Amino acid sequence: MRKIILMMSVSLDGFIEGPDRDIDWHVVDDELHQHFNDELRAMGGFLHGRVMYELMADFWPTADADPANAGPVAEFAGIWRDMPKYVYSRTLERAGWNSTIVRDVVPAEVAALKAAPGGDLCLGGAGLTAAFLRHDLVDAYRIYVHPVRIGRGKPLFPPTDGGPVPLRLEATRTFGNGVVLLSYGRRS
Repeated sequence: MRKIILMMSVSLDGFIEGPDRDIDWHVVDDELHQHFNDELRAMGGFLHGRVMYELMADFWPTADADPANAGPVAEFAGIWRDMPKYVYSRTLERAGWNSTIVRDVVPAEVAALKAAPGGDLCLGGAGLTAAFLRHDLVDAYRIYVHPVRIGRGKPLFPPTDGGPVPLRLEATRTFGNGVVLLSYGRRS
């Protein structure tokens, strides 16, 4: 069965974006971007919220046509275009580039998606992540901690009334730019 994997970059103080949705503090060099490409190429699909989808769709469909975007950036453009995408939105009317619009996070529908053949599913986007966490649908976490404190913004994990969710550390990796990957899975 496929897993739902939350893959997200965070500041050291736990924010995924600054107060004005800024992410210019992300420290992504060729080594880290190539790692992202290698991880994401093996996925069976991307699970995006509307905001994440629109941000991605504004840049990635044609990023490899710009000669300034060589190497891993150009490579990711093809990965993103070709990968099946499930875009969770109640308002979006159309989504291109191999995308399917899904109106609500329904646990039974997510279970069916996980049971389908293919690679794991990569979850991204703050609002969608919060909904998946509320329904306890996240199987694994790949958290990329960037070497910066931003002080305020949108936290990766919103407050919850649920109790602790025990996790098992599966791997760590330190990149040359100071980013640290923490990989966790659910405890059996």
